[in-house]
Parts: sequence; structure tokens; C-alpha cells
Amino acid sequence: MKTKKCKACKAEFKPFLSTQKACSTMCALTLVREQDAKEERADTRKRKEALKTKREWLKDAQVVFNRYIRTRDANEPCISCQGVSDDDNLLTGSRYDAGHFFSVGAHPAMRFDERNCHKQCSSCNNFKSGNIQNYRVNLIKKMGRQEFERFETEAHSAKAKKYTIDYLKELIKTYRAKTKELEKMCGDRWLETGKP
Repeated sequence: MKTKKCKACKAEFKPFLSTQKACSTMCALTLVREQDAKEERADTRKRKEALKTKREWLKDAQVVFNRYIRTRDANEPCISCQGVSDDDNLLTGSRYDAGHFFSVGAHPAMRFDERNCHKQCSSCNNFKSGNIQNYRVNLIKKMGRQEFERFETEAHSAKAKKYTIDYLKELIKTYRAKTKELEKMCGDRWLETGKP
């Protein structure tokens, strides 16, 4: 039989059986322990998920959606002030948030609408109530007046959604995949520096 690489210690070995994955008893025990730990973590995760409330699922979905928005807009300045933060002027511990044009409180149906959420510096989002006048001006530039007016009309007529846990789980899955795809396309350097 051909030599194989041990799944535990990565050493080359000649197996006795074609299904053999470890070079020694110790390595085989290591693999069994790792598999047991992996299964236990998966079981714990499932049990925790079963205990989560809808509010917790909504919070998780918002975190994943916001990460997507910041990733999507990584190369753009703050939608409101058009500034580019640097490490010297961090006030909140984070350079950028995912700022909503129509607030989640006043327009809950627009919470997960990608047109309604853009990269925004923490200063504008947290200390200037979204710097909404400048947000509007720059959003019109970004979308075009006609599309903005259609979006605004839709936002004002949208009815609040009742999110189910299944819907929120699907939303999390979708936005994790979209973020991963963007990160793959753009590369780690682009996401860290905001430059291609």
C-alpha cells in the first residue's frame, strides 16, 4: 500500500488497512477525541439555538446583515460626512457602523433592506443621529433621484414585518454567504485597508 499522511501528527506512514487514518494508537486516540469534541460542540450549539428567543435571533441577524453592509461598502467613505476615519479619531472603538437611513424604530420593515443601510462612521451614526440631512444628499447621489424617490415611497408605505425564527435563520445564512463571497472576491488586504 502507498504511504499516507497521519491525520493527527501529519507524519508519513505505511498503513496496514486502506481505511487507516492514523500512524499509531496514540494518534488514533487523538483523532477520536477530536471527533468527540467536535460532535459535542455541534450538539451544544444545537441546544443553545433551540433555547434562543426570537429577539436573540433578530439581534444575530442584524449583526450578520451589518457586517455584510460594511463589507459591501468597504471602499466607500461614510455615507453622511464622506469622511474616511483613521485610527487616531476613533471614539467608539469601531471605525464604521452600518447606518440606516430610515431608522429601524420608525420603519421596522426597512431593517434588512440593503438600499436603506450604508457604511457610516461611528461619529455620524452615534453622535449626530445619523447626520441624516447629509445622508439624504449623498444617498440621492448614490442611487439617483428617481430611484431614491421610488425607495422613499416604498419605505413610507411598507408594513411592519413579523419575522419568524425560520426566516431569521435563513437571513443569517444568506448574508453570511454573501459576505463570504465578497470577502473572497475582494481579498483580505482590501477589507483591512479599505483599498484594493
